[in-house]
Amino acid sequence: MALDQSFVGRTYPPTEPYEVGREKIREFAEAVGDANPAYTDRETAKALGHPDVIAPPTFVFSVTFRAAGQVIADPQLGLDYSRVVHGDQKFAYSRPVRAGDRLSVTSTIEAIKSMAGNDILDIRGEVHDEAGEHVVTTWIKLVARAAEEA
Repeated sequence: MALDQSFVGRTYPPTEPYEVGREKIREFAEAVGDANPAYTDRETAKALGHPDVIAPPTFVFSVTFRAAGQVIADPQLGLDYSRVVHGDQKFAYSRPVRAGDRLSVTSTIEAIKSMAGNDILDIRGEVHDEAGEHVVTTWIKLVARAAEEA
């Protein structure tokens, strides 16, 4: 069954702050194979003008995908997550994510489309730091595959 178009524009409450830790950044950088020293060495990051180590650009996905869970788990939306695959993601940064940031995410459903029996859901995440300053906007595209005919 197609997702309800009336959910387009629905915004969910901001998440509790997620504190970005140096070790999490280092682990993420290692996991994605990015050896940029600004991700692991404070002095290198400071020499580049940052107050602490910064995170690789895709690090914030782990924070925003958790926030998108509010949308995914909304029983009124009716998304069958067992049929969902990750379609795409985009990021638009105001500044890098840094160790010590406390980030909150507000998720909004930007679009719902149906194509070939599949539901395509676009979720925008607005990420702000504890001072309310914009850090990054993310877009996640989820594809709920059509149910197989019996």
